Amino acid sequence: MADFSGLYERLKKEKTQTLERLKQLKAGQVPGERREGSPFGKREEEATEFFELEKRLTQEKRLEDTVGEIDHALEKYEAGTYGLCDSCGQPIEVARLEALPQASFCLSCKARHAKNAKGAR
Repeated sequence: MADFSGLYERLKKEKTQTLERLKQLKAGQVPGERREGSPFGKREEEATEFFELEKRLTQEKRLEDTVGEIDHALEKYEAGTYGLCDSCGQPIEVARLEALPQASFCLSCKARHAKNAKGAR
């Protein structure tokens, strides 16, 4: 099996950074976010606030999902199964792992899962 220690360290660092972004987002300290009054009145301000809340909740969910994927990859590394596809058990392409260290599926299984998910809608 290949040496994935560099990717393991990247995963740990990415988890720390992702948790910090999530913490900031939940605390409402998103860099670059400024609130100003609307020239169109209270209704637009409420709509804007709702939109911002919805956007923030979506970002929180995405970050939480990323942390879950990273945790899964770290568990696989510690179990000695990192780099193997969760679906078919074959090795995941090294280039894919370098691009997305938390990848759990090889490209062909990922494509099959995406196609099945698209057809299920």
